[in-house]
This record gives sequence, structure tokens and C-alpha cells, in this order.
Amino acid sequence: AIAIAIATAIAIAIAIAMMESSTSCNGRNSRNRTATATATVLVVVAIVTVLSLMVVPIDASLADRSRIVKARSAASKSGRYLDNGRPIEGQSYRSNRAKDMDDSFQARTAAATASKTASTTKQQQQQQQQPWKMSIAPQEELKMRDVTMLEDPDDRQLSSQLTGCCYTYESYGASDLCAMYGQDCESGETPSHDSGDDDCSAEGLSFIGISFSVNTASGNPYSYQLCDQFPMENIIDRTYDYVMSMDEDGWLVGGGYKTFDYGGKMPYIDSSHTELLRVGNLDPDSGGTSIAQVYSAMEYLTFPPFAIYPEYLKGGGGGHSGDDDDGGGEVPSGDITFIVSIVETYEDDNSYSAYETFMESLFDAMEAVGGGPCMDDHDTDPHVSMSRGVKFWSSSHSTQYQYNANLEVAVWQAMYPSGVVIGSNGYAAFPPGRSGTKQYVGYGNLYFFFDRANITAAFFPNRDLTDDEKYYSTFFMGGGDTASVYSSTTSISFDYAGSGDNGDDSSWEHNAYNWHAEMAQHDMTDGWSLPPNCLQEGETFFGIPLSRTSSSKLQSSSTFQEQFDFEYLVDRNSTYIASFGTNHGWLVGEEIGNAVGSIVDKDTAHIPIFYTGTTNPNMGGMSLGDMIKIGKNIDFGTLYVKPAFVYVDGYGHVKLQFEADPNSAMAYLYDTLCKELGISWNYESPYNALGTYTSCAMHAANDRAKYGCGPENSNSGGFCPQMTIAYSPRFQSEDHAAAYLARCNNYVDYWRSLYPSGVAVGTSSFCPNGGCLGLFLNRADLYEVFKPDLGGSWVEYNGASMPPTFSPAPTWKGGCDEPHNFHLDKCFRKRYKPKASAVAWDALGSVGQFSVMLVVFMAVTLSISIFLARARKKRRRGESYLGFFFRDLTRRKRKKRRKKGPKDLEESMLPEASSRRSKSNRSGSRSRSKSHRRSRSASRRGDLTNKSNVQPEQRRRSRSRARSSQSSVGSQKSGIFDLTKTAPQQDDSSDKRQQLV
Repeated sequence: AIAIAIATAIAIAIAIAMMESSTSCNGRNSRNRTATATATVLVVVAIVTVLSLMVVPIDASLADRSRIVKARSAASKSGRYLDNGRPIEGQSYRSNRAKDMDDSFQARTAAATASKTASTTKQQQQQQQQPWKMSIAPQEELKMRDVTMLEDPDDRQLSSQLTGCCYTYESYGASDLCAMYGQDCESGETPSHDSGDDDCSAEGLSFIGISFSVNTASGNPYSYQLCDQFPMENIIDRTYDYVMSMDEDGWLVGGGYKTFDYGGKMPYIDSSHTELLRVGNLDPDSGGTSIAQVYSAMEYLTFPPFAIYPEYLKGGGGGHSGDDDDGGGEVPSGDITFIVSIVETYEDDNSYSAYETFMESLFDAMEAVGGGPCMDDHDTDPHVSMSRGVKFWSSSHSTQYQYNANLEVAVWQAMYPSGVVIGSNGYAAFPPGRSGTKQYVGYGNLYFFFDRANITAAFFPNRDLTDDEKYYSTFFMGGGDTASVYSSTTSISFDYAGSGDNGDDSSWEHNAYNWHAEMAQHDMTDGWSLPPNCLQEGETFFGIPLSRTSSSKLQSSSTFQEQFDFEYLVDRNSTYIASFGTNHGWLVGEEIGNAVGSIVDKDTAHIPIFYTGTTNPNMGGMSLGDMIKIGKNIDFGTLYVKPAFVYVDGYGHVKLQFEADPNSAMAYLYDTLCKELGISWNYESPYNALGTYTSCAMHAANDRAKYGCGPENSNSGGFCPQMTIAYSPRFQSEDHAAAYLARCNNYVDYWRSLYPSGVAVGTSSFCPNGGCLGLFLNRADLYEVFKPDLGGSWVEYNGASMPPTFSPAPTWKGGCDEPHNFHLDKCFRKRYKPKASAVAWDALGSVGQFSVMLVVFMAVTLSISIFLARARKKRRRGESYLGFFFRDLTRRKRKKRRKKGPKDLEESMLPEASSRRSKSNRSGSRSRSKSHRRSRSASRRGDLTNKSNVQPEQRRRSRSRARSSQSSVGSQKSGIFDLTKTAPQQDDSSDKRQQLV
């Protein structure tokens, strides 16, 4: 619109100037020049307007370093030398930049020469040595490089930051770098798998069991409500009063987690259950049992409703129970388990209980349909896994939690003295989240779990509940007197001693000041050891997204990069890997219907750079909005990554290590995040322009990339770019583990040759220039994306570009006026409601907007043409077009007179009294009537008819009437004759003729 207005104004000015110049010419040439000038002006206006419509508006700007420096200096926050003592603007910056370019060119030239020499030597050595005995760089060369780095440790190589990374070890292979990083990629000394059955080549996690899932207000809204009897949310610590941290899954019971949970846990539904039979692997070719075989076996079985009796809750065992034994000062971690039992009932005077009879029949039915050897040959001990990798604040907190939880279990025992049949009075569709028809849940069902979070089928009992069974099954949700049961139960009558619980007399307490920077390299299957003043864990982090969509992954995955296909690092057919130590399989995307029954996760591949912790400011963290603001203000370069090798870490997880170049843009970003968001440590505090900080980040303010992992770093910090491929895989054997690592590193060598100086990942639709930074709520949910060089940011939550529509709990009081509620969807729409005009304009679309602009252009050109035509006709001599324009605007409009009749007849009929008649006509024109006008008109028609005969006589009569008295009015005064009468006779006796008019 602005372009069109400017073009129109220019066109008007040109038109006025050309019209003024044309007024000095006369005749045909002047008119031709005027017409030509008008046409030229219209063409110029049309061209300028079309060009303005073709311009695509771009909402972007280049970073102005001088502006940043002036703003910092004006605020007295920093001087010109902010970034590692290097100037970032002015002549000093340009001179240092040129020097960096020269030094970088010389370094690359020297490296290329050394690379050729090393390559020749390496080839000669490879011909004589085995692949696993390849030599690495000479120690003298490494020492020289270390000395070079120590000469100027704060020197930033801007050329490396802007053009790539990882030049130092460009010619090294994956096996060489693996040894230089201190890892073992060849021996295969990893936890192996031995199932005891040669026919079962891969274990699985599928099973038949009973569900205790509940749907709560603070949990995942898609959780099933399959248990109305046990309020499982009463035995978990969602508020972190006793628990310090857990693994990334958090509580497996009590409703699951919402997407925007403060702890950043995986947004899974409630998966609480107890197993009755572990079916295991679902691939018959690997010794498993197919789903069809399981369904077929269950069709032949009948079973009564089984009652469940709550026994006790225990802690300890599992996880990394001996975390405090290594002298690191960490508190122990373990699992929390709820023990239950199946009530033995005897029907029809049978000597075997109904449960024993059912299990015996189940094994026989599974064997009859061809069940595989991977299925368990015995029933399991009924229990409910509540959480894993749990760390308490202290032994006292652990004791208090277990007492309170078991007191709740004691209430349930008093409420159901003989057990209770589990079920619900609601409806559900299996599997969850699908468009299938919901069915009545009922009581006493068994379920087939493809994995712990995915129920695919429900099996119903062979009879309805008895009156007593129905009374207890509907007691809690059906209006029973639960208050009296809670008030009367004040003690625990059973023993809940277990490993690591109240039976252990050892005393321990979390010491937050034992925290160190290396804890940032964390095992996600275990809980965090939190730093000082942090009261809640969190999984939020800044990182680089690497996930992508392929035919073998869920279609909900988004494609964030096209440079690496991690499918080559996956063992789908269990050639090398037999099972996994957790319910998670391949983190780079699981198949729908995978044989081992791992949770069907979407691709969550990423490189974590900086863990920010919880988003709950009341627990020592930083709000999500503040994290986004800081991310928008960080001026980082394009992030280049380069794979180094695949290995199995000390926790048994398979990871892909990337080169930790301390001079890369990623390293500079890590340093900046530590300076602005790191926790206060060793007398150094963070600083940022917003003045908002967190106590829950897992990185110190004084930590730097040069303290991270790798041969160029000191291996004492938190900088170590890695991507986790799988948690705790169990290999078929050590030889299989070595073969798998060799296969993966062979492909890593291909990537290293393909991207010798690293690559900035991205796609044509996501970060097309590559090298973007992401803010993750957890490893599954990328929320905000930041472009390098202050290029802007956008929301990428679930592939959308809009604010979230799921509100985190709890909601603060005060409605949308409370700042804590600004992020809620309702409040966001209220605060940022677009104008109606903007909505209407956007609703027109490109075609509609072009049509409106075209109509406006045509209206403007038509108005200009009309004005020019009017000005040429009515402007005064020597008057400019602009002057005529203002005169025409300010001129007072006169009242239009009535049009007089033609004067040629009047002058020819009465030429002598024309002047007097004109005066008489002016004075008497207002009093004339319509009849007089009609009479004069008729008289004129009669005069024209007899013009040759009566014209002299009419003139004499007119002169006679003109000289008559002025008192006469009507037709005598105006000279109009009445055609209905005969013409008046003259007194002249000499003329006896009469005229009939």
C-alpha cells in the first residue's frame, strides 16, 4: 500500500509538470504532446504499481554489531571487549578478522600437507596391521597441538565458527577417534544376553495382565480409567516432597504426565499394571509368539473375575542402587514397587484355585497354538512397577515417603479385606488414541499389552460379579463411606521391609555441594543429582534436532535433517541385539509392531548441548518464556556437527559421539549458555540482560567447552555432544557386540569422508540454511527453534507454528491478569487477538488481495484522468494544475439557473426591443407559469408556420405592445401569444385583412 501511494504521488507530480509544459504550445502539436504525456504517465504508474505488488515482504534483518555494542555500553553492562576479549565491531574487529582468515588459510594448508603425508603412512601401516590395531597420531604431534591451544586459550577462531568445524582430526577414522576419546569400540565387552534357550534369539516385553490405570486431573488426559478401586495418585510424590529425581519416564502410575509438565517427563499415559504371563517376543521367526496366536489361545479360555489384594509398597533394588559406593557422594537410586497378590478362590468344589486352573489352561492353550520358546514357562510374581531410578533427598525422606504410601495401602486393605475385583464403570477404546468404537470396560478384565503403554485387546470374564464382589468393586467410586475408613486407619499392621527401605539402618543425605560439572553427562535411565537451591528435577534442554521421518517410523515424527540416515545404525531384525534393558527400544524411531514389544516411540534423535532443568520458577527453575527470551538474544554462529564414532558408554547405552571441537560455533554457544544460564559455582555467577536465572541447570557458570570431552579438552566439564541410539541393549554375545560396533563405525567413516569439515543439518522446509538450535521440553517434544546469527525463531511444537493449546498445571489464580497464566491458550488469544481488519485482509487470500489492489489502482488512474480532462477545460490562462486543483476545491458552487429557450427566434422576431425585453424577462422570469411557457411555445410554432404572411404584422404589434404601459402583464409584456384566440385587430383602417392564428 505504501509503494502504491508513493507511485501514485510521483505519477501525479510528473503529470502536472508535463501538463504545465504543454500549455505553452498551441494547435494540433500541443494536443498530441498532451495526449502522449498522459499516456506515458499512466504507463509509468501501471509499471510501478505492478512492480510494487510483485515485491515479497521479508520479515528479517541483519545483525548490526555496532548497535549491539552501543546498547551494551549505554546500559553500562559491558564494554567493547565482551566476547573473550575480542572486539566485535569497528576497525579492530575487521583487522582481527582478516588476521584470523590468514591464519586459518595457513593452518588449512599445513593440515592438508600433513594429511597427505599421514595418509600415505597410514596406508602403508594398514597393509601390515589388522584393522583393530591401526595407529593413531604421533604423541609429539598431539603435544604440539596441545601447546598451540594453550598459548592463547581465549582466542576465538571466527573463521572456523563461520565456515565449519573439526579440522584438526579431519583425516582420522572412527576407530582412531574412539581411542583418543578414551572409549572402547572394538572389544565388545558389554552386558551380553543369554536366555538359556537356543531357540529364542530375541526376548520381548509383551504380556497378558491386569491394568491399574487411572485418569486424573494432573495426569495425561488420554490415560485409561480402568481401575476405580485404588486411587494410585495417593501413593506417588508428584510434588517432590520426598523424591529428588527419577528417570525420564517419572511415575508410571497415577495418571501419567501432561505434555508441559514442570519435570519435563515423557508425556506417556498411565501404564500401571501387573503381569500374569510374559508372552515376550512377537516374531515367530525369532522364537516368539504372534499376536494372532495369542488371540486364538484366549478364545478357548474362560476365567472368572480375579480379585486383587494390596500387600505393601517397597523401595530399593534395580536402577543404580550403589550410586553412593563409588565415592562420588551421590545418594542411592532404586525402583519403587507396589506388591499385590491374586486372591485364591475355589469354585465348584475344585481342589485347585480358579487362578491356578486358569494359568495351567493358558500355558496349554499357548502351546496348542504354537507358542514360541521365548514365552515364560512360569507365571510371574504379581507386582506394579511404579518408578525407576528414584533418588530421595535423604534416607529420612525415603522412610517418610514409604510410611505415608504404606499407610494408604493399609487403608485399602481395610476397605477390601478379602480383595477386590479391578475394573471400571466407564468406556474405552483399544488401542488408545484410535478412532475405534468405545466399549464398556466392566470388571474383572484381562488385557493384552503390546508394550506397557499400549493395550491392544481386552478379554472379559465368564460371569458377572456377585453382589458382594460388586459392593466392594463400586465402594470407592460408588458413594461408599470412605471417610470413615480413612479416619479409622491410623497405623500399619504389616511389614513392608525390603531392599533399601525402612529395613536398612544406613543413613545418608544428598549433599548438593558435591555436584560437579561432569554430572551434565547424565544417564537418563537414572535420577539427577541436583545442584544447590534446586528443589525439582527437569528434562528441558537446548540441543540440535536430528529426527526424521521414514517408512519404518511413526508418521508423527518430523523431519529436521536430511544429512544423516540413522537407520543404518539400527538392528531391526535382532541380528546383534537380543533385547533392551528398558521398555524403550531404538530412540531413533521404533516400528509399529516391533517384535520385542518396545514402546513405539517416534524418532527422538537429538544432540543435547545444555540442560536447563525444570521450568517451575517456584522450585528454583526458570520459566519456559524466559528460556525462549534468552535463546532469542544469543548471537551464535551456524552449528556444524561431525560424527566421530559409535560406542557403548559406561552405563551400557549405545551412543553416537560427535567431535567436541572447542573452537566451533557449538562450543562458543555452550560457553555463552554457561555464562548466561549456568549456576553460580566457584565464585563465578551468570549474567544475562533479562536478569533471570535458574538454580537447576546442570552446567556451571564457569564451565567452558574446552573443559569437555575429547583429546583437545580437559575432560572435566559438561560439553560432550552425543546422540543416544538405544538404552541398555543386550547383545547376543561379545562377538556380536564387536561386530555391531564395527558395522556402525564403518558407516561413520563414510559420513566423515562425506562431511570432512562437518555439516549444518536442516531441510528445505525446516532451517533451510542449516545449523539451527532447538529448545526441547523433553527428548520427544521440540518446542522452539532459533536460527543462527539472530535470524529469528519460531514455535515448532508438534510441527505447528503457533502457541501451545495444552495448558500446564497448575493454573494460577487471578485469571488472565496473572502473569503466570499468560502462556495459557485462552489468555494468549485474549492478549494477542489480531485486529478485525487484519483478519479480513488475510481472509481474502492472495487472489482477493490482488483484486482489491487492482481495483484501487484502476480507481486512482480514472480519477487522475478525470482531473486532467477537467483542468484542461476550465483552468485559467497561465494557471498551474496545482493551483486549479486547490481553486476547484475551495470554489463555492453556484445554484444552477433554469435553462432559457433558444434566443435566435426571439431576436429575429423582436430585434428592436431586445435590450428591454431582456430586462423585462429577467425581472419577470420568476413569476412565469407553466401555462405561459406552453403558450409561448405554441405561439412560436404558429409563427413558424405563417412566417411569410404575418411577420411584418407581428413586428408592428410587438413594437406597439413594447411602447404600451408597463402596468400590463402576462402575454402583452412577454410577447407570448395565446394560440386559442384570434389575433388582435389593428386600428389601421387601411388594412382590412384578418389573420387566423
